Amino acid sequence: MDNSCATLQEGCLVVQQQNTTAAATMATVDHSSSSTKAPVTRNSRWSLAGMTALVTGGTRGIGHAIVEELAELGACVYTCSRNEQELNERLEEWRAKGFDVTGSVCDVSSVTEREQLFQRISSCFGGKLHILINNVGTNIRRATENYTAEQYSIVMATNLEAPYHACQLAYPLLKASGSGCIVFNSSVAGLVHLGTPGSVYGAAKGAINQLTKNLACEWAKDNIRTNCVAPGYIKTPPVEKLFERKNFLDRLVSRTPLRRPGETEEVSSLVAYLCMPAASYITGQIIAIDGGLTVNCFERVV
Repeated sequence: MDNSCATLQEGCLVVQQQNTTAAATMATVDHSSSSTKAPVTRNSRWSLAGMTALVTGGTRGIGHAIVEELAELGACVYTCSRNEQELNERLEEWRAKGFDVTGSVCDVSSVTEREQLFQRISSCFGGKLHILINNVGTNIRRATENYTAEQYSIVMATNLEAPYHACQLAYPLLKASGSGCIVFNSSVAGLVHLGTPGSVYGAAKGAINQLTKNLACEWAKDNIRTNCVAPGYIKTPPVEKLFERKNFLDRLVSRTPLRRPGETEEVSSLVAYLCMPAASYITGQIIAIDGGLTVNCFERVV
């Protein structure tokens, strides 16, 4: 399924073609004068109104929270998922909430599908994109000595190659917007060893952290900012499976100063902030969202 979108009066309102009746009730945001900067007010500094955004993997977990956060703050959001049924269900939910969100089926680990995705984005948003959220990731939890070449390739292709290529594809669109913003969803596993097997995942996320810094320097001339969030243990379906092991959860909480796992909204709120005009002087940063876990040297909290 391809939920193609239409640009209305050079705006960022995107709708599914099969839902034109419902779309008629939604507001159109005009970007025809995007090349001329409007006066920055206190309210506009804390808003994403009029901005266009792509969030990869936005139908569940942290990605889902990011889509809702950006849309609620006024952004026109495009997302993608490998699961067509799940995507359709989420789009229906977002329409019911009045959010300006559309999307299409895409496996971002595929080069061809990534290229097709950005062709849609370019057409949908009139050749401009303000925000790219590289959210998709995967992990295969195995000891290093047991990793196969195929498993290594899967983790690297999804966690490093896909977001790297997405940035390349997004570059002309971000540049054309006049004020582009990239946010990577990395992990504290790219900063420290977490006490469990994860060398390949950690290596991929560590590379993303460095990519963040390099792009921040290379693309600053084009007014494109690049930052990275590094979540710790956040309550998403894969992580909650780990929490079913009481010893694991108890050990995590005992070493986290805030004494609890994180919520997806605690990640999405920072992502949204990094995309705002209020964060216009922040670039090249990797920010851990982990309740203090990585600054505690993994000692038990007294």
